[in-house]
Amino acid sequence: MPETGRVGYLGREMESVMSARKIEKVLRRALIQGDEMRNSLYEYELENLLDELKSSMTKDKDDFIFAVTENSGYVAMMLAQKSGQVYINEQARKKLMSLWPVAYKSNMKKLIPVFSRQLNNGEIPINGVKVAKGDASTTDIDWE
Repeated sequence: MPETGRVGYLGREMESVMSARKIEKVLRRALIQGDEMRNSLYEYELENLLDELKSSMTKDKDDFIFAVTENSGYVAMMLAQKSGQVYINEQARKKLMSLWPVAYKSNMKKLIPVFSRQLNNGEIPINGVKVAKGDASTTDIDWE
């Protein structure tokens, strides 16, 4: 009897890993390869977080904040700046690329596996970013 429970647990763990890998693949296509994102998903999962994200950005003194979500193979993204300007989906991706022109791809390669695990656990990845004084074009994610 204990073996059945263990196999069930391992089966669920393996299913979770597979789901995270599927999410990671979808995020990679949208965030690195430039696939289309869904406005309806932004409206459904991210739009209602906007005031909270702006408040968090102000409280934490971030220069910008961005969030990504995935649902049923579709991706949505938003980015808000200190100025109050908000970018959605492809415009958010394009803006983030302009904020990290040299480091965007390497940062995404580091962040996407983390995002996929968070999304697989039912969490929306939210990232506040402070830009170091000087040349922000080479800003790389610091994992301290």
